[in-house]
Amino acid sequence: MTAETVGTAAADVRRGPVRVHVRAALRRAAPALALFAAVRFAGVLCTSLWAWHTGRHPRSLLGATWDSNWYLGVARYGYGSPAPRHMWPPDALADLAFFPLYPGLIRGLSAVVPIGALNAGLLLAWTAAAVAAWGIFAVGAHLYGRRAGTFLVVLWALLPHAVIQSLSYTEPLLTALAAWALYALLTGRPLWAGALALAAGLARPNGLAVAAAVMVAAAVRTWGRGRRRSVSVPRRDRSLRPYWAAALLAPAGWLGYVLWVGARTGAGPRGYFRVQEIWGSRFDFGRDTLRSVKRLFLHDGPLVHPMAAAVVAVSILLLVLLVLDRPPLPLLAYTVVLVALALGGTGYFPSKPRFLLPAFPLLVPAAVVLARARPRTVVLTVGSLAVLSLGYGVYLLAMAPLPL
Repeated sequence: MTAETVGTAAADVRRGPVRVHVRAALRRAAPALALFAAVRFAGVLCTSLWAWHTGRHPRSLLGATWDSNWYLGVARYGYGSPAPRHMWPPDALADLAFFPLYPGLIRGLSAVVPIGALNAGLLLAWTAAAVAAWGIFAVGAHLYGRRAGTFLVVLWALLPHAVIQSLSYTEPLLTALAAWALYALLTGRPLWAGALALAAGLARPNGLAVAAAVMVAAAVRTWGRGRRRSVSVPRRDRSLRPYWAAALLAPAGWLGYVLWVGARTGAGPRGYFRVQEIWGSRFDFGRDTLRSVKRLFLHDGPLVHPMAAAVVAVSILLLVLLVLDRPPLPLLAYTVVLVALALGGTGYFPSKPRFLLPAFPLLVPAAVVLARARPRTVVLTVGSLAVLSLGYGVYLLAMAPLPL
């Protein structure tokens, strides 16, 4: 099925009731979502078996590890609480580095459903991962056909750091918001995209990349440049006003939280960036990343370092291939900004692959190749990636000496 056929079918479905549209979209995405669920179930099972083997509870391993504890602390006690003070860094402002959407959702769900904050966090993260997979399929199928969309989801589920999709982390939530915001832009729904970008800006610092995509779409629409063959804009939405409104709305979540942190710290607009400095984070245009790669050739270190370097190298190569493929400009802008934020920041080099997890458009070139490949090639490729992803996921969560 061609991208044009998929776009026409989607436009026809949109004329019907919303419920019919959702059912039809779920039916189209069902094979991709089933494969995603199977991969993630296998990942959770492998992690659980290792947890039981080492005398740990799988739920605690998945829901209360590293950054998860900070989000749970904010959800239970609010910002500035003494809850996570046993963790580094022991600063009263440290938890302000964690954006409010995910802990707010945990607090809201645990207040309505008596399952506790830890269970609520896991339920929200797993739901967000499934919604993200659905959105990734929607983007891939719209641009390149259903088969490529399915492989795009499978590749995202089999990334070396895909274990993050099963943890109480914010990357699945950001990916879900980003994928559906990009789909809204590709199908001519700028206000939906702007609202989702606003939410993404409240989920993670690099949610700003979603706002960048919306603003680029508004600029392209305004000046009539960069129209791609794969973007279908319905006739019903020819006005520029929704795009301008979306461009104003998109960065409001990120900017609002940054200004609130500035007011909370008493440091004005620089307050948020001072909080990041507590964690050793600032933007240095990639110099610290280059130094970390250089150290790999001079000193030995745990497996997470060379794996992070390999993921960074492959990501840069995939970005080049994506640019050569000439995708829609909003999709490219989102990916470029996300990669720049991930690689241009200081510290936490082993976490770079996690920061790149929402950059699913990087996988488009590989998904298109797999969609055209022979069955034997597909089986060997997917099988090898599954062994790597599941095995490395257990290592990251249960054995790695550094935080994710």
